[in-house]
Amino acid sequence: PVSLCLPLALAVAAVAAVAAGQSPLQRRVVREVLEYFHGRSNVHFLFKERDVDGVIEREDPSGTFVQLRLGLAQTACRKRAPQRHCRVLESRRKPTCLACYKFDTSDVPKVLDKYHNCGPSHHLAAKEIRQRDEAECRAVEEAGKGGDTLYLPGMFAFSRGLPA
Repeated sequence: PVSLCLPLALAVAAVAAVAAGQSPLQRRVVREVLEYFHGRSNVHFLFKERDVDGVIEREDPSGTFVQLRLGLAQTACRKRAPQRHCRVLESRRKPTCLACYKFDTSDVPKVLDKYHNCGPSHHLAAKEIRQRDEAECRAVEEAGKGGDTLYLPGMFAFSRGLPA
């Protein structure tokens, strides 16, 4: 019986160790990206966090900017019928999500703006996509900095098509 509990205890400890190194805002971004990813219509299975890297967290007077890359791993559980213990399928899809979030400075931080892009790992490495991701993340980081101008989420995406 003890030998059956050990692998489970080690897995729980590994997940706790990963989570322990992250700030509350980083954990919140990871949760929101997972919700976003599972909300997509073409996703039929549950995915678990595989790894988090490229973490940037910067504070300025307008709020806190968080950027990270979240590696996901497909599980054997269907999205419609989640189970408590879903084993990861090693040979299946392992998408990566880039997430950029800007939070305000309130006690319970509100999202001022956000951007995420999820796809196969090689997809996010393509030069055009990487350049677009960088531009979108810069716009998210600037959210709330123009003290007297009203900033609305998605404003950057809509302003690009307007004549100068």
